[in-house]
Parts: sequence; structure tokens; C-alpha cells
Amino acid sequence: MLASKGCRGLIISLEFTHKETYGIDDLLDIMRLLRSPQGCPWDREQTHQSIRSNLLEEAHEVIEAINAGDPMPLCEELGDLLMQVVFHCQIAKDNNAFDFDDVVDGICKKLILRHPHVFSDAAVSNSKEVLENWDKIKRDSKGAKSQADLLMSVPKSLPALMRAAKVQSRAARVGFDWPEVSGALQALKSEISEFEQAIESGNTERIEDELGDVLFSVVNVSRFVGCDAEQSLTHACDKFIRRFAKVEMLAEQNGIDMQKADIDELDQLWNAAKSASGDGERA
Repeated sequence: MLASKGCRGLIISLEFTHKETYGIDDLLDIMRLLRSPQGCPWDREQTHQSIRSNLLEEAHEVIEAINAGDPMPLCEELGDLLMQVVFHCQIAKDNNAFDFDDVVDGICKKLILRHPHVFSDAAVSNSKEVLENWDKIKRDSKGAKSQADLLMSVPKSLPALMRAAKVQSRAARVGFDWPEVSGALQALKSEISEFEQAIESGNTERIEDELGDVLFSVVNVSRFVGCDAEQSLTHACDKFIRRFAKVEMLAEQNGIDMQKADIDELDQLWNAAKSASGDGERA
């Protein structure tokens, strides 16, 4: 019997055996106990909707750990993400919808089905053919009648840059793509020109529409040069913050009120911060 301080200061008692190391069955059992009448009041109250933002947050923390390049934080964050999956599975089980075994069964069958070159007699010679087979099988399994159906299946909840890259990649697999980066660059220049014209028109809806086309074209170029647009923008944000902090420091050292300074003074500060940082061109 384990007695511990639970949520909101309540004292709870659970049938639980401490171990040196735990496995997936232990995690499932812990979640079942937390959701039980003798478990945690907060955990019992949660629904798929109430904790959906937690899932997104944990996924982003996994990405942060991957970017840091340290395996131990990554191990911890993957555990937090796995806990979210188990949490949703237990909620579904409590609602008699599905359970963790159903989720595992489903993904195993999907992987086997979509890798016929491993689990069946299909032959592929490279990764490109693997992706082409994957798309065809996915289209068939989801009842999609066209490649457009596959594009529409890309989740709208994805960050916009990531969604754009995924949509473009799927379209490219059926040949709807520029043969080289020069075509994508020319399209970007054309969209920028149309964006400038929209600004001159003063039409807000047109400006928003053309801005979207510019961003979409930027993502297209990023694919050709092998960059992740989402990651590139993240780095640009980080770089801007570093330089802005330097600008603030320089302004204070020189007795400059940034709110009252004109654009020329601010630009001089920015250039000085850029030179001091030594991390590339102006963000």
C-alpha cells in the first residue's frame, strides 16, 4: 500500500509496488490508478479536450531537447510525451472507446501495411520509391480518390510553415514541382512583386492574401535548399532577441531613450549590435 500526498493536498492510498525500474505496463497501471476513484481528483476530471494543449506543449519540449543535442533531457521529455499518449488512452478506455492496446495494434498494422518492401514482396530501390509507395497505400487506405485528397489530409492544426512544407512535399511526389531552385526563386520574386502591389492598393484582404503567397513561396525555396522553414524562423527569432538585448544594453550605455530615439539612431545601434554578435546578416 502506498500513501502519498495527491492533488490539491488530498491524501490518497493506492495499491502499488515500488520497483528499481519500470516498464510500459507499470506506466499504464499508474495512469489507471491516477484516474481511479482512489486516485487523483485532477486526473479524474480531465478530458481529451482539457489536456490537448498539454500534448502540444510536451511535443515542443521534445523538439527543444532534440535541438539541444543532449540525450538525457530528450529521454525525459519523450517520457512526458508518452505519458500524454497513455493519459488519452486511459480517458478513452474509461469512456469505452478504445485503449492503449488498440492504439498499439493500429500503428503496428499501419507500419506493416505501409512497408510492403519489408514485410511483403514489394521491391524498392531508394527512399523516393518508398515515399511513393507510402503515399499510394495511404491514399488507398484512407479512401482518397486523388492526390488533392492527400494534401487536404495534412492537419490544419500544424504550424503554418510546417503545414506548407508538408503540402508541398506531397505535391512534389507526383511531379508538381519546379525542376530546380531557380524556378522556386523566380516564383518568390513574382509573389513579392504582387505583395508590393497589394500594399500600394491598400486593400487589406488582398494584402493578407499576397503575404500568404509570399510565405508559401519562401517555404518552397527552403525545401530546395534543404532547410526547415520552421526551424529557420525559430533561429531568426532567437537571433533577433539576442541582438535586441544588445541594442538595449548599448542604448543604456550611451544614454539613449529607445522610445524617443529616431530611426537613424536605432539603426546605428542595431548595426553595432550586429557587428558585436558576429552571427550573420541583419535579422
